[in-house]
Amino acid sequence: MKKYFAILSDMEHKVRQGTYPPGRKLPSVRSAAEVYGCSISTVTRAYAELEKRHVIYSVPQSGFYVVEKPGDWRDNRDSRIINFGTVLPDLDAFPYMDFQHCLNKAIDIYKYDLFTYGNPLGLESLRHTLVSHLAGDQVFTKAERIIITSGAQQALEILAKMPFPNRKKAVLVEQPSYDRYLRFLETEGVPVYGIARTAAGIDLTELEKRFKSGEIKFFYTMSKYHNPLGTTFSLEERRAIAKLAVKHDVCILEDDYMADLGAERQFDPIYAFDGGSHVIYLKSFSKIIFPGLRVGAIVLPERLLETFHAYKAYPDTSLLSQAALEVYIKNGMYERHKHKISSLYALRMRALRDSAERYNEPGLMEVPDIRSGIYSHFKLKPTVNLERLIKRLADRNISVVSGKAFYLADYLEREKFLRISISQSQPEQIDEGIQAIVEEVKRESKVR
Repeated sequence: MKKYFAILSDMEHKVRQGTYPPGRKLPSVRSAAEVYGCSISTVTRAYAELEKRHVIYSVPQSGFYVVEKPGDWRDNRDSRIINFGTVLPDLDAFPYMDFQHCLNKAIDIYKYDLFTYGNPLGLESLRHTLVSHLAGDQVFTKAERIIITSGAQQALEILAKMPFPNRKKAVLVEQPSYDRYLRFLETEGVPVYGIARTAAGIDLTELEKRFKSGEIKFFYTMSKYHNPLGTTFSLEERRAIAKLAVKHDVCILEDDYMADLGAERQFDPIYAFDGGSHVIYLKSFSKIIFPGLRVGAIVLPERLLETFHAYKAYPDTSLLSQAALEVYIKNGMYERHKHKISSLYALRMRALRDSAERYNEPGLMEVPDIRSGIYSHFKLKPTVNLERLIKRLADRNISVVSGKAFYLADYLEREKFLRISISQSQPEQIDEGIQAIVEEVKRESKVR
């Protein structure tokens, strides 16, 4: 079995790297068996799997050939730009072939169900599959408490609008926090307060003071790989937040949007310290597969289920996407891709840390020690003109994002920083980009 997977992985790698370019004939089954030192049946099985994934195709009496994909849209990217500003996963790491296979398989399995409107709670078989899937992240629950949503954003919006059993109305958010959610809360007129979060964490005394105020219905937090900071709460912070929620009857909305990234398995979510009585757990699949999937999953406390059901009254999440995701998880493709992309991003994050250590100077920028995820941030002096710095970097074909947009409009105690994403940059690009950022920050620090 190990030999089979090794051959499969090696063949896929050679196709991706261009060793076997589009249209190229692969070695015969007999030749490949000699090269890999295995039986002909093992190679035959591997070739059959590659054909199922649409990586290769067979020509009777001739052999196997690599599928040609003309007009690949990724070729349109400007290779001169170092894109530290993107929120998208690595386009070259998309599991395109795997997921195409899963879509085809899903159509075969659920061909009759796909002609119905579906269930507002989501595909029942996917919800049962997610029970064991989430357990791997220390989120233990029942299928009845899992609801499939059209991405994480839909769940965030419903929770902001719906009433909570504690009869409180305000939302507490970290500052900085997810910019799109902040703009939604402000636009919809939802009462919202901010609490400072820095590279050092959060002030738990201040958090308890906010919880005791009697105004907060839930506290929105990204406990791991925070956007935009990139940081993760300590074990003590996660445990304390869970206790405070129970003590003051405030719900925690834990957005674990990057649950599958990172090798640090000790980073259990806040949910693991609560068991789901006061923690709402939200997971997105867009960062691990691709954003267009638009499938999220939320685990709700029992007391919130009925109200959430009422607000999500329609089956608005693609049944085909749900069915394909179920196939992708159940056949082990998800787990394999998770480890692949986690290692990829960890390598790039290490390149960022090494480059920052190489070029940064004491007192110039503060760079946190982040090992996983896709985000980090460079904290700047208050005197730095952020807009001018970003323009100068753009002139050098380097895209970065200002930290300004990640705060509520009326929040005054802001830190000045650049958010850095490594999701679409190779290690050599990261090194070049960090060197340029340091040079421009030094230049800007001299301007008054």
